[in-house]
Amino acid sequence: MDRRRRVILQSGAVAGAIAGVNAIFPRALAQPASNSGHSMHGRSIANLKRSLSNGSVTSRQLVEDALAAINDPNGEGKATFIKVHAKEALQAADAIDAQRKKGQALPNLAGIPISVKDLFDEAGETTLGGSTVLIGQPAATQDATVVRRLREAGAIIIGRTNTVEFAYTGLGINPHYGTPKNVFDRATGRIPGGSTSGGAISVADGMAAAAIGTDTGGSLRIPSGLNGLVGFKPTQRRVSLDGVMPLSTSFDSAGPIGWSVEDCALLDRIIADQKLEPLAPLAVKQLRLAVPQTYFQNELSPEVAKAFGAALSKLSAAGAKIVELPMTEFAMTPTINPKGIITASEAYAWHRKFIKDGADKYDPRVLARIKTGETILAADYVELQTLRRQFIRKVNAAANGFDAMLMPTTPDIAPPISEVIKDDETYYRINGRMLRNPSAVNIFDGCALSVPCHEAGAAPVGLMIAGTQNQDQHILTVGQAIEAVVAPKRT
Repeated sequence: MDRRRRVILQSGAVAGAIAGVNAIFPRALAQPASNSGHSMHGRSIANLKRSLSNGSVTSRQLVEDALAAINDPNGEGKATFIKVHAKEALQAADAIDAQRKKGQALPNLAGIPISVKDLFDEAGETTLGGSTVLIGQPAATQDATVVRRLREAGAIIIGRTNTVEFAYTGLGINPHYGTPKNVFDRATGRIPGGSTSGGAISVADGMAAAAIGTDTGGSLRIPSGLNGLVGFKPTQRRVSLDGVMPLSTSFDSAGPIGWSVEDCALLDRIIADQKLEPLAPLAVKQLRLAVPQTYFQNELSPEVAKAFGAALSKLSAAGAKIVELPMTEFAMTPTINPKGIITASEAYAWHRKFIKDGADKYDPRVLARIKTGETILAADYVELQTLRRQFIRKVNAAANGFDAMLMPTTPDIAPPISEVIKDDETYYRINGRMLRNPSAVNIFDGCALSVPCHEAGAAPVGLMIAGTQNQDQHILTVGQAIEAVVAPKRT
């Protein structure tokens, strides 16, 4: 079946050209997407909420604009969404607008369109995981906990976003449903980053105000970093994974992609079911930041090295104490999950029943990674888990006394799609480089933000702000202060 037939898009959505709603959140994408005129493009959730409250925009207009962006024939909608909930979203928007008109009290995200990755259950939908393997499987009987919490907060689920098949690489390539192009240098066609590829592009192109995805080895932070967005990976077990298709039970986590740290902090609190309160202001000059010299800075591309160095200089000039130190503990990182053994073991345990009868339906490159888990000994798996616990203790000790650790999110900017898919060797090599830095945080069970740190107009580069487990709120607070210093300014 042609992938365009599989992608369920409701045509005929009216583009809501909303007068008087041109206030743009002060942040630059490296290069505006083709549909950057849509009303949600570049605007924070706080900004949208103000516009909804003062009546300068309605929820229906936001949904119509999101649908117009998705249906833009020159845009990336077809490859960004696996399913769009056009009818349901418009009905929900009308109901919220009616309540708002009556002056009824509304929940925090009332009327805000949010996209969810095609790993999260929605009642009545079959969760496909960006694959064709599960077509025909029973639909979910209830929403994933994260989706339920979003709906309770008033969010309108605009649709289900594309992902690397079963979330199993960091590049964003999907041979079944297409690959949405990076927001930068769209004429060339660069990878979106993965595995939350559709989530990032849904935000970058104004198809949603924010996105919810998963992160097993960088799957929120990689596409955020490569597209000039903010992504947050929480400590693994803070956010419920009930109703989320697993990849690796040791490393999976769920979190947001948005335009700002503030947006990610709000969404994080909602999906983690925590008390809603704004981030406390924190002066950059109060921060003591570690910059590990081991592992994370090896073989950086010139663009990333330049942007990372400039970000450190800006923070230092703003009064932050930047401490570059060896932190040789990180040299152990490749030995904890060598060749993805832990990930592959856990993935294979879930997939083997589907591989038995449907191996030919898998993306061959994803299948090869999953099948690595077929021959791994239980003793080796247990030994690696023991090593991981030791590694976590060592990293916790090394990070003690610092507000956060700073490193580039990825060592490279987004390469052209054509280069990545030319042969298996290139695909796996580039995938390994994209996953290298962010996956370390999953291995030491930490939390981390990616915030943009490139110059306006240049290829997007992410700055990763990482902390140890359960430091989530502190890292978000630190991240907001850092963002104000390093994020590119809109000209």
